[in-house]
Amino acid sequence: MISASHKRLVVLHVLVAVLLIGLSGRLWYLQVINGTAYAKVASQSRTRTIVVPAVRGQILDDVGSSMVNNNSSLEVSIDTMTLERQSNGGAAIMQRLSQVLGIPPQRLWQLVRLCSPTVSQPCWSGSPYQPIPVAEGVSERAALQIMEQQQEFPGVSAQVQPVVGYPQPDGANAAQVLGYMGPITQQELAQRHLPATGFSGVDLVGRAGLEEQYDSQLRGTTGTRTVSVDAAGNVTGTVGEHAPQHGNDLVTSINASIQADAEKAVAQAVQKAQGEGNPAANAGSAVVLNAKNGQVVAMANYPNYDPNVWSHGISQQEFNQLFGSSDGEPILDRATQGQWSPGSTWKVTSTAAAMGDGWGPDSITSCPGSVSIGGRTFNNWTQHSMGDMTLHDALVQSCDTVFYQIANDMWMTDDPNGRPVAHPRDPMQNMELAWGFGHGTGIDLPEENPGLVPDRQWKVDYWKSTRAYDCKHGNLNGSYVEQIEAQDCQDGFVWLPGDAVNASIGQGDVLVTPLQLARGYAALANGGTLFSPRVGEALVSPEGKVTQQVTAPVTGHLPVAASTLSYIRNALYSVTTSGTAAGAFSGFPLNQLPVAGKTGTAEVAGGQATSVYASFAPLNNPQYVVVVMIPQSGEGADVSAPAARQIWDGIYGLEGHKAAFPGGKPPSSLPSLQLDGTFAPPSGYRGGS
Repeated sequence: MISASHKRLVVLHVLVAVLLIGLSGRLWYLQVINGTAYAKVASQSRTRTIVVPAVRGQILDDVGSSMVNNNSSLEVSIDTMTLERQSNGGAAIMQRLSQVLGIPPQRLWQLVRLCSPTVSQPCWSGSPYQPIPVAEGVSERAALQIMEQQQEFPGVSAQVQPVVGYPQPDGANAAQVLGYMGPITQQELAQRHLPATGFSGVDLVGRAGLEEQYDSQLRGTTGTRTVSVDAAGNVTGTVGEHAPQHGNDLVTSINASIQADAEKAVAQAVQKAQGEGNPAANAGSAVVLNAKNGQVVAMANYPNYDPNVWSHGISQQEFNQLFGSSDGEPILDRATQGQWSPGSTWKVTSTAAAMGDGWGPDSITSCPGSVSIGGRTFNNWTQHSMGDMTLHDALVQSCDTVFYQIANDMWMTDDPNGRPVAHPRDPMQNMELAWGFGHGTGIDLPEENPGLVPDRQWKVDYWKSTRAYDCKHGNLNGSYVEQIEAQDCQDGFVWLPGDAVNASIGQGDVLVTPLQLARGYAALANGGTLFSPRVGEALVSPEGKVTQQVTAPVTGHLPVAASTLSYIRNALYSVTTSGTAAGAFSGFPLNQLPVAGKTGTAEVAGGQATSVYASFAPLNNPQYVVVVMIPQSGEGADVSAPAARQIWDGIYGLEGHKAAFPGGKPPSSLPSLQLDGTFAPPSGYRGGS
């Protein structure tokens, strides 16, 4: 008979056997079934992968001068997540780092705090999960001290980082065209499928201008470096490395010498207007286009700013100055985003519309001092009658009343007895749209405004959006403004003859950007081809190979007879020799460079007029277009035309200037990459300042 104690011993043996079988099975599962996976995890725990930044490509002018370059610098960054886990929140670490870098602890704490509506610069506007840069261009000694004493500086890293520079060749600024870099967000990293670098210097993205437009080509491809680490996390060696790929360089069609001349001319025009008693004149722009291919040669803005402000961190005061209206909002690219009435420069489209609608080159129209249309009086720029004249003479003398009468005749055809026909022709509005006005040019820059060509549908849409206000504040027995509001409340949707009359001379609600006006005049100059302008000219690989040629697409052709375009071009040359621009070009060597152009003075209610001048040259074979717009400054002949003259001098080397393009010929080829990484000008180029 088996004793109770023996039974218990048997049961115990069985339990031990079961446990041993279970443990053996588990061990077999871990070692055999999942052994490879765990071995990989164990290996990963002994290595770290570091993202190595690519050197960003340069932005160059048309002859290879660097407008944006990228250098290397030692940068110290702080991982705030690691810092917060230290005793006293990392206060001791910040104190030691302060001594190494020579930066007060208070400043270091300010640099790593996150920006918010209640926290102003200095602060960090990027992701809180990436190391935050606190010092740039540190000495090798300081960097080595930080790297070799990681136990004293947990969460602090020293890395070689790319640093953006803006050399400003020939004094060319072009800050708004070039754009700037800003910290990339986690959302953008995911959208663009970019790796987070682990340190902030390369976690940047183009935020405006060419930097944003060509960001993917400029940024290159990041590399990786796998390093071995010990139990304490110290690096003990390099296991493997995948080298980063340098970003492509962008060669632009901007010529630094002409860009600098244009910037100087616009700034002097603004200062001149202010000196003559127009303090509200605080902005302006100039555009130089190659009429033959649509490439942008220069785009100048005023006010301007030093793009190097982005290189070493921007203060709250600097940020406010760039984006604040009190300082003129220098960040704004007025060439593509500024919208002003074009004044009489618009009359080229009205002339084209008139001649397409039956007015002949010899048709005669009177030019009285004023005309009465739709119960209103519309004045010419002079009170005196200028007699009968052709459209050629109306352009040369800039007679407003000629175009008033033509616009009214067209309105009467479409609106007999004030009632529009079912399908109005609106020849002037259709012509303006066909010249590319009223919508963006499609330039290779991320931001541009569309301008405005007011027409019947726009009038209805505008009335719907403003009717509630007009009906609330209007009063037929009140002030003049209140009477207008009351009238607009009732029938503000009607396209009146006064609307057509004002639009015919580029006033009223008509708006254009300087670039739109330049593109329209380029089409006039080249025989009718409308380009979508381009600033980029080519992308060049680190080896010097052209990876992409950038050309300005053709987006349309003017619906204007070649004879009409020639008629208008000849009239605009007479504007320079004997018309409204003759004074501004007095003494200019027109025998060497016959400049054709049109002045514009767009009146502004309660303020000074917008001064405009649009021009092209040489007359018989136009190569370039120069447009200058200075709002609230005065007449086109007094402010903008002299500025354009300066720009023409710089392009061709006239009146004591050195030619940026000798003989008016732009570079015939791209600059070439040299062994030292710089670019040499195209063969045969002898221009520049």
